[in-house]
Amino acid sequence: MPATQQARDIIFLSDLRVQTVIGIWDWERAIKQTVGIDLEMATDIRKAAASDSIEDTLDYKSVAKRIIEFVEQSSFQLVETMAEQIAGIIMDEFGVPWVKVRLSKPGAIRGSREVGILIERTRENDDA
Repeated sequence: MPATQQARDIIFLSDLRVQTVIGIWDWERAIKQTVGIDLEMATDIRKAAASDSIEDTLDYKSVAKRIIEFVEQSSFQLVETMAEQIAGIIMDEFGVPWVKVRLSKPGAIRGSREVGILIERTRENDDA
């Protein structure tokens, strides 16, 4: 790969299921529901591939633990708010320059397996 070309590696996490309070209706505020979370996180894995060391990569177990903790303790009305907050945590706390968050709410609409939102966020200044 030429020195001027940037790596676009993605670490992903699929179908992380977490129980949380989510929704706008009174009955939703009184129970915990399952949300599904899919993450795609940009990183450069070349250093980790060369060293074969977890310290040189984005530790997806640490990301998952942090997101689970956050979502379990949250109480948002909108999936939009939760998705935005998740993206911010991943970029701010884990130094990820680009993230895609897919957040689904299974069974929210009769006749539909799930509904949700898909967002992509990019750090405005990759040097930050």
